[in-house]
Amino acid sequence: MTKPVVLIAEELSPATIDALGPDFEVRHCDGADRADLLGAVVDADALLVRSATKVDAEVLAAARQLKVVARAGVGLDNVDVKAATKAGVMVVNAPQSNIVSAAELAVGLLLAAARHIAPANAALKQGEWKRSKYSGVELYEKTAGIVGLGRIGALVATRLAAFGMNVIAYDPFVAAGRAAQMGVRLVGLDDLLRTSDVISVHLPKTAETVGIIGHDQLAIVKPSVILVNAARGGIVDEQALAAALKEGRVAGAGLDVYATEPCTDSPLFEFETVVATPHLGASTEEAQEKAGISVARSVRLALAGELVPDAVNVQGGVIAEEVRPGIPLAERLGRIFTALAGAVPTQLEIEVRGEITAHDVRVLELAALKGLFTDVVEEPVSYVNAPVLAADRGVGVALRTDADSPDYRNLLTLRGTLADGIQVSVSGTLTGQRQVAKLVEIDGFDIEVALSDHLAVFRYEDRPGIVGTVGRILGEAGVNIAGMQVSRDRKGGHALVAMTVDGAIPAPVLDEIVAEIGAETARQVDLTE
Repeated sequence: MTKPVVLIAEELSPATIDALGPDFEVRHCDGADRADLLGAVVDADALLVRSATKVDAEVLAAARQLKVVARAGVGLDNVDVKAATKAGVMVVNAPQSNIVSAAELAVGLLLAAARHIAPANAALKQGEWKRSKYSGVELYEKTAGIVGLGRIGALVATRLAAFGMNVIAYDPFVAAGRAAQMGVRLVGLDDLLRTSDVISVHLPKTAETVGIIGHDQLAIVKPSVILVNAARGGIVDEQALAAALKEGRVAGAGLDVYATEPCTDSPLFEFETVVATPHLGASTEEAQEKAGISVARSVRLALAGELVPDAVNVQGGVIAEEVRPGIPLAERLGRIFTALAGAVPTQLEIEVRGEITAHDVRVLELAALKGLFTDVVEEPVSYVNAPVLAADRGVGVALRTDADSPDYRNLLTLRGTLADGIQVSVSGTLTGQRQVAKLVEIDGFDIEVALSDHLAVFRYEDRPGIVGTVGRILGEAGVNIAGMQVSRDRKGGHALVAMTVDGAIPAPVLDEIVAEIGAETARQVDLTE
């Protein structure tokens, strides 16, 4: 059996290879060499990169069987997430891998700037003993302003509090109660700028945050302030910072990131009061190892067809163990819906009822959509591009949850409206200790049939002899019935028979059944991969 190909485009820690295990064929290429990358990625199932490899639409088009791109780090500036999503390629990173390293570097830059460590070190190594020139300031009892109280900002806040600092923060997405638990007081950005003795930036780089600290903001800070940016280049306006340093409106700075990288020439480097490092936030052995192990685990999950909690282009959070068995059921219900409807709906409601709703069940929506499109589009369907396919085809999707489930412990229903106004619904559940998947409703008809690879559904006018007729025709054709159930709305009214069979029913046999029983509709569902 051919092993999936994992292509590693940049140097990663040996622990990454170990974490992948023996189930994959691991190959290497130079991601910075465009020709090498485009040639190597053609038959890759997974691509592992760091920051030097540009994964754009051209690479994704060349990668005909790519399922996942994994960035061994936090940022994704070098990966075209939108193009990957459209192609159905999962994008994962390692958001937790470098948070300690980044936080420690931010504190290190602050200490170095406050005590003039870098220029004092350089001077001493040149034979100059300049104690008075490099007199610094203490952090104790000063006010530290944290701009962005996310994972890294929170770690920096904790460390600076240990120095005896008064910590305040600006983050409109953090509740005051949560900040208070960290011993941090939330303030507005202008208040933070005016009152802080040191400012450390820990924001993601977005259209809203680029240049958030610029000329106007640096005009209101204390002239003794020290500014640290170990987050993303461009959040602090470098020209504005250089002007403020030159005019004495900012005392010093610690920088690890720049608007354009690599950066080897900047007016900021002219200032002795600026400590600058070449984007070293994640450059520790521990962070690189954690990043490699994290994305290796994500790759294993992705290539096994499972959702990955760290996937950036897949909706839904961490999958609870109670929810996980419902994923294949939801996907199968999606395929059954399409087969019975004979079309994609214009509106689809995924309803989840029962105890399972105590958990995040958004993954079931993704699984249902994946199943809905699996048998109707040519391109591979994944948890990544299923919502895109729905949007492109104008399918309105809604997820509904209800803790009340009168008949089953948990119940999953797909209910859709077709373009002609006809409504179609299918429901399923998992029963018993073995969590057997069962189909329990079709278009309002109550049934209970264990799911198998082959399913047939007939609708007809209720009358005696139908079951015998269907059984006879299938028996003569050598098709064995595994399970069957009949449901009707009333005596002599409309009836539905749902059956599982050991193999696909040949088209002529299906036509014979329709003719013999006068079926209103006949649908066959093939759930084989």
